[in-house]
Amino acid sequence: MSESLFRRERYLKKIRPYYDADDIIKVVTGVRRCGKSCLMKSIAGELLERGVPEKDVVFLDLDSRRLRGIRTPDQLEEAVGAKLKDDDPKFLFIDEVQNVEGFEDVVNAYRNDGGFSVFITGSNSYLLSGELATKLTGRYVEFDMFTLGFGEYLQMKSHLGQALENDTREFETWLREGGFPRSLGFTDPQAKDAYARDVVDQIIEKDIKARKKIRNTVAFERSMAYAINNFAATTNLSNVVEFLRDVEHIAVKHQTLSGYLDLLENAKLLYKCPRFDLKSRRSLRGEEKYYLADPAIYRARNTDARLNYGPALENALFTHLLSKGYSVSVGRIGKLECDFIVRKGDEYAYVQVSMTVADSKVEEREYAPFSKIRDGWPRYLFTLDPLRNQRDGVRHLNLMEFLKEDGDLF
Repeated sequence: MSESLFRRERYLKKIRPYYDADDIIKVVTGVRRCGKSCLMKSIAGELLERGVPEKDVVFLDLDSRRLRGIRTPDQLEEAVGAKLKDDDPKFLFIDEVQNVEGFEDVVNAYRNDGGFSVFITGSNSYLLSGELATKLTGRYVEFDMFTLGFGEYLQMKSHLGQALENDTREFETWLREGGFPRSLGFTDPQAKDAYARDVVDQIIEKDIKARKKIRNTVAFERSMAYAINNFAATTNLSNVVEFLRDVEHIAVKHQTLSGYLDLLENAKLLYKCPRFDLKSRRSLRGEEKYYLADPAIYRARNTDARLNYGPALENALFTHLLSKGYSVSVGRIGKLECDFIVRKGDEYAYVQVSMTVADSKVEEREYAPFSKIRDGWPRYLFTLDPLRNQRDGVRHLNLMEFLKEDGDLF
């Protein structure tokens, strides 16, 4: 089943401890086409390799031509039942489970009966974290999946037998074209761009518009364009409302705009990064940043696809840290901003990101927030500089090398 698959070890090693846990539902979420289906097939392949009989690995892809007509819990129950050969313990995989409204009734029943280790994937708001606890009446564990990180991108190109250029060229290409796995199958840049546009269009149509009636589609499209074009920038809703009114000549209320951003976030097209004030130790509402699930989303919505390194590097590190299980927020220290405050468990780190600090003024600007931090948690400066000066206890790392090596902060 999985001989030719590129196995995403970053996620497999998180899920392996739960393979045999029939009392815990395994939920894989992520933006459409990020590789969830292949991950499920990789898990199924590993089970077969360790000796699980093929009859005990039940796999349903609800986006497939044969099964896409399944829309009700009863139909889903019937489809699963048709694949059961006996009463032996089973591994049940249901891909794109959100296609069935009320799927939780079936999934909960198999988990409650015992003898079924259940894995499900989904792309959109029907699998929101906040709602899973009510839909899945019992224990579950959620894994948020992302498109290919830089290290994975290089590994998958090698897996496909594609020639690799030097790391700098490959890094620029990845920053510009993104890491949707299927796009690596296209060598023509125009074909890659067309694929990215199709993916984004599917997300908008299937994961947003098909599930939420949008009365003013023009306002939604312009609001989405603003969010995508200004990724990694502070988002002040009042300023966006004014921009849409004065420049785009579109009237959008605060509440409506906030709802649009929620839809984009729920569809995993964007990720919100909250702002945290270090002095008051409080989260600040209304000054969040939004980052793209993949760089290709920007290219899909822009004719000018020139690379803007500042936001692109921030976005790359942000999604990497999320994929590694860190919580990330933007830090405010008086009038200064710390790009990221990173947390995992009880450990913290402070992070700045810049293309280069070769210019002394840029160097001082990037180090300034660190000088205001009074605690002893580690501090990192990420750049693309080949020669990195260490100062003031700050670790200066090369971002490209860090991402290539699938780096961790702690």
